[in-house]
Amino acid sequence: MSDNKDMRPSGTPQQLEQRRRKAIALLEQGHRNQEVARLVGASAGTLCDWKKAYQKLGQSFFEAHSPPGRKGRLSENQMSRLKTLLLKGPGKHGYRTELWTLQRIAEVIEKHFGIAYDPSSVWHLLHRMGWSCQKPESKAREQNPEAVLQWRQRDWPRIKKRPKNG
Repeated sequence: MSDNKDMRPSGTPQQLEQRRRKAIALLEQGHRNQEVARLVGASAGTLCDWKKAYQKLGQSFFEAHSPPGRKGRLSENQMSRLKTLLLKGPGKHGYRTELWTLQRIAEVIEKHFGIAYDPSSVWHLLHRMGWSCQKPESKAREQNPEAVLQWRQRDWPRIKKRPKNG
């Protein structure tokens, strides 16, 4: 376990709660900080913090904590509404092309919810929605599907390289 306080240990909130309970129980049984730290995979400094918090909060200290970090600024209801807005496509929002960019999504969020997001943070929202970045397939704008099919069937077999016999 790292002594870096910015790193959250792995495990569910319930597993981490059990870790804190074990640490406090061992400390109350008279075990030394260094030994308990090693047994529960925490730093001695973290144990001191836990001990102080337990003395101040009592049993409520053990309750599972939410993961650290800033809470999303869009509610679940707003996230659902955003999904509906995005599924309508960029054209319905006044964009000339049917390509969503992080910048465009940030603009839609600000327009409809009054919340400003930096485009670099928008992908976190998309990830929460189960979406991923997609690269559009390139295709000629004025492509004639019939002409393409005809070319593939008639011309391509004639001009493609064939293995040499020999």
